[in-house]
Formats: sequence, C-alpha cells, structure tokens
Amino acid sequence: NLFVTNGFMTPQAIDLMSPYLAAANVDLKSFRDEFYKKQCGARLDPVLDSLRKMKDEGVWLEITTLLIPGLNDSTEELKDIAAFIRDLGPETPWHISRFHPQFKMLDTPSTPIASLRRACAIGKEAGLHHVYSGNVPGEEGENTYCSNCHKLLIRRYGFRIIDYSLSGHQCSFCGQKLEGLL
Repeated sequence: NLFVTNGFMTPQAIDLMSPYLAAANVDLKSFRDEFYKKQCGARLDPVLDSLRKMKDEGVWLEITTLLIPGLNDSTEELKDIAAFIRDLGPETPWHISRFHPQFKMLDTPSTPIASLRRACAIGKEAGLHHVYSGNVPGEEGENTYCSNCHKLLIRRYGFRIIDYSLSGHQCSFCGQKLEGLL
C-alpha cells in the first residue's frame, strides 16, 4: 500500500500502519517551524519525527515539497531540507513541485522555473540520487537518471513515460540497481 500524507501524525499511528505500508509520499512543506505554524496550523518537528520513524520501520519514502515563492524557497532552507533528506538516505527521492496561485494564495506568483532548477541543483549537490521537478511538463527534472553512471533511465512528459532504459530493476548501461519500488 502507498500512503500520501502531510506527515503530521503520532508515532503510535505509524506503528499501526507501517506493517501494511510499502511506501509513503510525505509532504515536507518547509524546514521552518514558523511556516508550519502560520501556513498549516501545525509544527515541523512531528513531521520530521514521522519521516525518521517511517524510514526506521522500513517504509520506502519519497518526499514532496511545494516550492512557494517567498515562503519556503530560500537557498538556506532548501539546503536544510536537502541535508535532512540525505540523512534519511541519499536514495530517498525528493519531488520539488511548482506552485500555482490557488484558493487563498491567489496573490502569490507561480514558482519561477529557475527556482525549481536551483532547488533541484541544491538537492543534487547535497548528494541526493533522485531529485525531481514537478508541475512543469517537459522539464528535464521529470526524468530519472542512474545514480552511478548518470545516464538517462526514464524519460517522462508529465505523467507519461516516453522512454525506459532499465533491464529489470537495473540500469541497462552500468548494471546499477535502481532504488525504490518498481
């Protein structure tokens, strides 16, 4: 089973769920408690604790951050997020999604493509194997590359797979096993 969550839960909830979970995609909305308090009415630490606990329980994790201009897109904050994810395990994918004005945030502009690219570069510089940009069909950051030889393994356009260069669960170029659930 796959669980998509904001990560704000108790350790007891994770204990009850983890035997039934193969994977979880957790929204790490920010790495600042002030953001969580003001924007979400929550706190950051329980989300970080949930991520650590799910990892310890053997749940495959993928992390998503919606990049909102002026709120959670500073270089310092992105480096903090990337370092935290790296400490969970460099194989943990980080999906960085483009914000578009909606609902109560109509006055906030869409995330500039350059900001997404900068965030992806920060993740890769931190040593993360798989960093993706989202909500921008056709962007290079949608694709999956081998963490060893860096060759293109999966080319995507939006949610469609255009080209696939895996041999089983391995890179067809160097034989490196692709981490995660396939």
